Amino acid sequence: TDMPGDTLGRLESLLTGIYDLEVGCCVRDFLVTDRQALPGECGDAPGDEQLFVGAVDDELCMSLYLEPAVIERLERNDPSDELNQDNVADCWTALEGISHFLCVAHNAGHDRPVSRLTLELQAEIDKYVASFLLLRRQSPHRFPVELHTLLFRRARIDPVLAAGRESLYRRASRYAAHFCARLEPRLRAPRPAENGSWLGELRRFYRLSDFGKLRHIERLASA
Repeated sequence: TDMPGDTLGRLESLLTGIYDLEVGCCVRDFLVTDRQALPGECGDAPGDEQLFVGAVDDELCMSLYLEPAVIERLERNDPSDELNQDNVADCWTALEGISHFLCVAHNAGHDRPVSRLTLELQAEIDKYVASFLLLRRQSPHRFPVELHTLLFRRARIDPVLAAGRESLYRRASRYAAHFCARLEPRLRAPRPAENGSWLGELRRFYRLSDFGKLRHIERLASA
Protein backbone atom coordinates (compact mmCIF):
# COMPACT_ATOMS: atom_id res chain seq x y z
CA THR A 1 0.00 0.00 0.00
CA ASP A 2 1.05 3.63 -0.42
CA MET A 3 2.93 4.92 2.58
CA PRO A 4 1.24 7.75 4.44
CA GLY A 5 2.98 11.01 5.18
CA ASP A 6 4.49 12.02 8.47
CA THR A 7 1.32 12.51 10.54
CA LEU A 8 1.44 9.07 12.14
CA GLY A 9 5.17 9.42 12.67
CA ARG A 10 4.68 12.69 14.52
CA LEU A 11 2.04 11.16 16.78
CA GLU A 12 4.29 8.17 17.41
CA SER A 13 7.22 10.49 18.24
CA LEU A 14 4.98 12.37 20.65
CA LEU A 15 4.21 9.19 22.61
CA THR A 16 7.76 7.80 22.52
CA GLY A 17 9.00 11.18 23.77
CA ILE A 18 6.52 11.28 26.62
CA TYR A 19 7.54 7.83 27.85
CA ASP A 20 11.19 7.88 26.77
CA LEU A 21 10.71 4.70 24.72
CA GLU A 22 13.16 2.95 22.43
CA VAL A 23 11.29 0.01 20.95
CA GLY A 24 13.62 -0.58 18.00
CA CYS A 25 10.88 -0.37 15.38
CA CYS A 26 8.34 2.12 14.10
CA VAL A 27 4.64 1.83 13.50
CA ARG A 28 4.86 2.55 9.77
CA ASP A 29 6.75 -0.73 9.25
CA PHE A 30 3.78 -2.66 10.65
CA LEU A 31 0.98 -0.56 9.19
CA VAL A 32 -1.68 -2.19 7.03
CA THR A 33 -4.33 -0.15 5.22
CA ASP A 34 -5.79 -2.94 3.07
CA ARG A 35 -8.14 -5.27 4.92
CA GLN A 36 -7.51 -7.99 2.35
CA ALA A 37 -3.85 -8.06 3.39
CA LEU A 38 -4.71 -8.96 6.99
CA PRO A 39 -4.13 -12.54 8.12
CA GLY A 40 -6.93 -15.10 8.34
CA GLU A 41 -10.31 -13.83 9.50
CA CYS A 42 -8.85 -10.54 10.75
CA GLY A 43 -10.08 -8.79 7.63
CA ASP A 44 -13.65 -9.20 8.86
CA ALA A 45 -13.00 -7.37 12.15
CA PRO A 46 -15.04 -4.14 12.43
CA GLY A 47 -13.62 -0.73 13.18
CA ASP A 48 -11.18 1.82 11.81
CA GLU A 49 -8.30 0.60 13.97
CA GLN A 50 -7.14 -2.80 15.09
CA LEU A 51 -3.85 -4.27 16.30
CA PHE A 52 -3.34 -7.92 15.43
CA VAL A 53 -0.76 -9.86 17.44
CA GLY A 54 0.39 -13.40 16.88
CA ALA A 55 3.43 -15.64 17.09
CA VAL A 56 5.27 -17.64 14.43
CA ASP A 57 8.05 -19.95 15.63
CA ASP A 58 8.22 -18.07 18.95
CA GLU A 59 8.61 -14.75 17.12
CA LEU A 60 6.11 -11.98 17.82
CA CYS A 61 4.21 -10.78 14.77
CA MET A 62 2.16 -7.58 14.68
CA SER A 63 0.02 -5.75 12.16
CA LEU A 64 -1.68 -2.44 12.85
CA TYR A 65 -4.68 -1.79 10.64
CA LEU A 66 -5.84 1.79 10.16
CA GLU A 67 -8.67 2.72 7.83
CA PRO A 68 -7.15 4.58 4.83
CA ALA A 69 -9.79 7.32 5.07
CA VAL A 70 -8.67 8.08 8.64
CA ILE A 71 -5.07 8.53 7.53
CA GLU A 72 -6.10 10.63 4.54
CA ARG A 73 -8.14 12.98 6.71
CA LEU A 74 -5.30 13.32 9.22
CA GLU A 75 -2.87 14.13 6.42
CA ARG A 76 -5.19 16.93 5.28
CA ASN A 77 -5.86 18.18 8.82
CA ASP A 78 -2.78 17.30 10.88
CA PRO A 79 -3.46 17.38 14.64
CA SER A 80 0.22 18.17 15.20
CA ASP A 81 -0.52 21.52 13.55
CA GLU A 82 -3.92 21.99 15.19
CA LEU A 83 -6.09 19.60 17.15
CA ASN A 84 -9.71 20.62 16.66
CA GLN A 85 -13.26 19.29 16.53
CA ASP A 86 -12.80 18.22 12.91
CA ASN A 87 -9.83 15.92 13.49
CA VAL A 88 -9.98 14.91 17.15
CA ALA A 89 -11.90 11.66 16.52
CA ASP A 90 -9.43 10.55 13.83
CA CYS A 91 -6.53 11.64 16.01
CA TRP A 92 -7.78 9.50 18.89
CA THR A 93 -8.26 6.54 16.53
CA ALA A 94 -4.66 6.83 15.35
CA LEU A 95 -3.31 7.42 18.85
CA GLU A 96 -5.11 4.34 20.12
CA GLY A 97 -3.53 2.14 17.46
CA ILE A 98 -0.08 3.63 17.97
CA SER A 99 -0.44 3.28 21.74
CA HIS A 100 -1.37 -0.40 21.43
CA PHE A 101 1.56 -0.99 19.08
CA LEU A 102 4.11 0.71 21.36
CA CYS A 103 2.79 -0.97 24.50
CA VAL A 104 3.05 -4.45 22.98
CA ALA A 105 6.48 -3.72 21.46
CA HIS A 106 7.85 -2.28 24.71
CA ASN A 107 6.64 -5.17 26.85
CA ALA A 108 7.78 -7.75 24.31
CA GLY A 109 11.22 -6.15 24.36
CA HIS A 110 11.34 -6.80 28.10
CA ASP A 111 9.82 -10.31 27.86
CA ARG A 112 6.71 -9.24 29.72
CA PRO A 113 3.12 -10.11 28.90
CA VAL A 114 0.51 -7.39 28.59
CA SER A 115 -3.23 -7.84 29.04
CA ARG A 116 -5.99 -6.44 26.88
CA LEU A 117 -7.17 -4.41 29.88
CA THR A 118 -3.75 -2.79 30.24
CA LEU A 119 -3.59 -2.04 26.51
CA GLU A 120 -6.94 -0.25 26.66
CA LEU A 121 -6.11 1.51 29.93
CA GLN A 122 -2.79 2.79 28.60
CA ALA A 123 -4.36 3.90 25.33
CA GLU A 124 -6.92 6.05 27.18
CA ILE A 125 -4.16 7.68 29.22
CA ASP A 126 -2.07 8.19 26.08
CA LYS A 127 -4.94 9.87 24.26
CA TYR A 128 -5.48 12.22 27.19
CA VAL A 129 -1.83 13.19 27.69
CA ALA A 130 -1.00 13.47 23.98
CA SER A 131 -4.11 15.60 23.37
CA PHE A 132 -3.24 17.81 26.33
CA LEU A 133 0.25 18.44 24.94
CA LEU A 134 -1.06 19.14 21.44
CA LEU A 135 -3.65 21.60 22.77
CA ARG A 136 -1.20 23.26 25.16
CA ARG A 137 1.24 23.69 22.28
CA GLN A 138 -1.47 25.62 20.42
CA SER A 139 -2.56 27.68 23.42
CA PRO A 140 0.25 27.73 26.00
CA HIS A 141 -1.69 29.77 28.54
CA ARG A 142 -4.96 27.85 28.42
CA PHE A 143 -5.69 24.56 30.15
CA PRO A 144 -8.10 22.40 28.08
CA VAL A 145 -10.64 21.82 30.86
CA GLU A 146 -13.03 20.11 28.45
CA LEU A 147 -10.60 17.32 27.56
CA HIS A 148 -11.29 15.04 30.53
CA THR A 149 -15.05 15.33 30.02
CA LEU A 150 -14.87 14.64 26.28
CA LEU A 151 -12.62 11.64 26.63
CA PHE A 152 -14.04 9.98 29.72
CA ARG A 153 -17.56 11.22 30.43
CA ARG A 154 -19.06 11.72 27.00
CA ALA A 155 -17.39 8.80 25.24
CA ARG A 156 -19.72 5.93 24.34
CA ILE A 157 -18.77 2.31 23.78
CA ASP A 158 -19.94 0.85 20.47
CA PRO A 159 -21.23 -2.67 21.27
CA VAL A 160 -20.36 -3.87 17.76
CA LEU A 161 -16.74 -2.76 18.10
CA ALA A 162 -16.55 -3.95 21.71
CA ALA A 163 -17.59 -7.45 20.62
CA GLY A 164 -18.83 -8.49 24.05
CA ARG A 165 -16.04 -6.75 25.97
CA GLU A 166 -18.02 -3.68 27.04
CA SER A 167 -17.23 -4.24 30.73
CA LEU A 168 -13.49 -4.39 29.97
CA TYR A 169 -13.60 -1.10 28.06
CA ARG A 170 -15.66 0.56 30.78
CA ARG A 171 -13.19 -0.61 33.42
CA ALA A 172 -10.21 0.62 31.42
CA SER A 173 -11.87 4.02 30.92
CA ARG A 174 -12.77 4.30 34.61
CA TYR A 175 -9.21 3.54 35.75
CA ALA A 176 -7.72 5.92 33.17
CA ALA A 177 -10.14 8.66 34.22
CA HIS A 178 -8.99 8.35 37.85
CA PHE A 179 -5.33 8.45 36.85
CA CYS A 180 -5.70 11.46 34.56
CA ALA A 181 -7.82 13.36 37.09
CA ARG A 182 -5.03 13.01 39.65
CA LEU A 183 -2.50 14.16 37.06
CA GLU A 184 -4.42 17.34 36.18
CA PRO A 185 -3.27 19.60 39.06
CA ARG A 186 0.34 19.31 37.91
CA LEU A 187 -0.61 19.77 34.27
CA ARG A 188 -2.45 22.96 35.21
CA ALA A 189 0.81 24.56 36.32
CA PRO A 190 1.66 27.69 34.30
CA ARG A 191 4.62 25.95 32.70
CA PRO A 192 4.07 22.20 33.04
CA ALA A 193 6.81 21.43 30.52
CA GLU A 194 9.29 22.75 33.08
CA ASN A 195 7.82 20.65 35.87
CA GLY A 196 9.17 17.15 35.33
CA SER A 197 7.26 15.49 38.16
CA TRP A 198 4.23 14.60 36.03
CA LEU A 199 6.45 13.31 33.24
CA GLY A 200 8.40 11.16 35.66
CA GLU A 201 5.18 9.75 37.08
CA LEU A 202 3.94 8.87 33.60
CA ARG A 203 7.18 7.10 32.77
CA ARG A 204 7.23 5.14 36.00
CA PHE A 205 3.60 4.16 35.56
CA TYR A 206 4.21 3.00 31.98
CA ARG A 207 6.85 0.54 33.21
CA LEU A 208 4.72 -1.02 35.95
CA SER A 209 3.32 -4.52 35.53
CA ASP A 210 -0.35 -5.02 34.66
CA PHE A 211 -1.12 -5.67 38.32
CA GLY A 212 1.05 -2.76 39.41
CA LYS A 213 -0.82 -0.28 37.20
CA LEU A 214 -4.21 -1.28 38.58
CA ARG A 215 -3.02 -1.20 42.19
CA HIS A 216 -1.38 2.20 41.68
CA ILE A 217 -4.60 3.72 40.34
CA GLU A 218 -6.67 2.12 43.09
CA ARG A 219 -4.39 3.73 45.68
CA LEU A 220 -4.76 7.11 43.94
CA ALA A 221 -8.55 6.79 43.82
CA SER A 222 -8.80 5.92 47.51
CA ALA A 223 -6.38 8.60 48.72
